[in-house]
Amino acid sequence: MRKTCLDMVYEIAKKNNKVIFVGSDIGPGVLDEFKKKIPERFIMEGVSEQYLTGMVSGLAIEGFIPYFNTIATFLTRRNFEQNIIDLGLHKLPVRLIGNGGGLVYAPLGPTHQAIEDISIMRTIPNMMIIAPCDSNEMKHIMPQTVKVDGPIYIRLARGGDKVVTNKIKRIKIGKSISFGDCKDILFVTTGITTQECLEVVDRLKAKNIKAGVLHNSTIKPFDEKSLIKATKKTKLIFTVEEHLVSGGLGSIVLETLNKKNSQAITKVNRIGINNSFVKKYGNQNDLLDYCGLSAKKIYSAVTKKLHEKKT
Repeated sequence: MRKTCLDMVYEIAKKNNKVIFVGSDIGPGVLDEFKKKIPERFIMEGVSEQYLTGMVSGLAIEGFIPYFNTIATFLTRRNFEQNIIDLGLHKLPVRLIGNGGGLVYAPLGPTHQAIEDISIMRTIPNMMIIAPCDSNEMKHIMPQTVKVDGPIYIRLARGGDKVVTNKIKRIKIGKSISFGDCKDILFVTTGITTQECLEVVDRLKAKNIKAGVLHNSTIKPFDEKSLIKATKKTKLIFTVEEHLVSGGLGSIVLETLNKKNSQAITKVNRIGINNSFVKKYGNQNDLLDYCGLSAKKIYSAVTKKLHEKKT
């Protein structure tokens, strides 16, 4: 997914001479073709993310559309004030591409795990948040980011993720995607939790339980209309996110249902990372399982809840 995202920046730049790529010491070989063919719009700086946010905001003021790529925790935690004052306040067309949203950098520990980035970034006025689930969705969404009025935070997953949107005809910023039949259970997802929940849907289907997934590549602004429509049809709702349960997707769903005065708010169960640092080490799959976000653990949580409702 990361490669697709950056490759698309190059494709966009070839068609739009206002597009600039800015990287923060992200390693050799990244966008070599871009660097070779359009060197005047390829900028690779050192580990100085706060300064770079100021720099890209200046470029945006001058009429450019910068795509700024580095590790997600550095773009969000470290740059929080700059994101608010330089980007949000002035509603500048800067695209922040965050490598490693969620638990991607599991082996590097809590310092590199972006598990609160959604909650941080959604508090910034004028900031859009996007978290596609696979490379196909990313390929369709990236060209649309050029015309967005204001800053965008693009949350990248690990890469090599299973493609599940290849049969979807309409992929658009601000619109969720529905999979399956949510008569019994609705999973509300974003990013790679969509793939995990689709596996759970298949397992539930074998038990004659009708489940569906409402995937949200755009977290802010949220597709409230699709959520309300889906929640009216289902018996149980599970929000599933590779993020703290505080302030993320689950909170957005509850806030939306509360605002719309929906009775479905009583059906909501949130699955995410407890409000604590993840101290276990391993790869991303290890930590997803440890945090209850693997398909196996999600399935267990759902079947447990179903059992509770019957007793």
